[in-house]
Amino acid sequence: MTRGTDVMMLVIVLGALATAALVTGLVRAGRRESAAERARLAAETALAARRSMDSIWAMDDRQFEEHVAVLCRRDGCTDVERVGGSGDLGADVTATLPDGRRLVVQCKHYAPRRSVGSREIQTFNGTARLEHGADVPLFVASCVFTKPARAFAAKHQLTLIDVDLLGFWNNGTPLTSILDLDIARSGTNRKLGPAR
Repeated sequence: MTRGTDVMMLVIVLGALATAALVTGLVRAGRRESAAERARLAAETALAARRSMDSIWAMDDRQFEEHVAVLCRRDGCTDVERVGGSGDLGADVTATLPDGRRLVVQCKHYAPRRSVGSREIQTFNGTARLEHGADVPLFVASCVFTKPARAFAAKHQLTLIDVDLLGFWNNGTPLTSILDLDIARSGTNRKLGPAR
């Protein structure tokens, strides 16, 4: 080989290495940008869910129960009825899920800084199935559940929708997706601070 050929080969190899380095850098930058965009969208979705709660917190108890009934209808439930009130024995909304199971809902419209404790969950557990024939007992609250309440619900197969899940449900997440969550591991149990 001649010196010119060697130089030409070196230029080609260096060009290929430079191109590979450039492509690798662009791919990595694209991945970082994509990950950052996914994180931004997730944060934006969470913030939108939280903001949607402002209208829920402005409701009274009856309006909250009616809103939960509307969400059930939106997600394909039939025979939806708001039955809450004095003497409701823990059933504020009853419905039939799209798969035919009977849904019984207890609603607690509490201030964001409150929490639902184990005693309220135990009371609901005592009536949801026996009094109302629930296949799926669902407790919906505009606040958080205490850790003992969540542990009791998980043990007795009650579904809990706390303030965070309610925000997502309110923004379009289907009820059936929420029902599939592992309640024992969801949420934070922390009450909302004034900034939230």
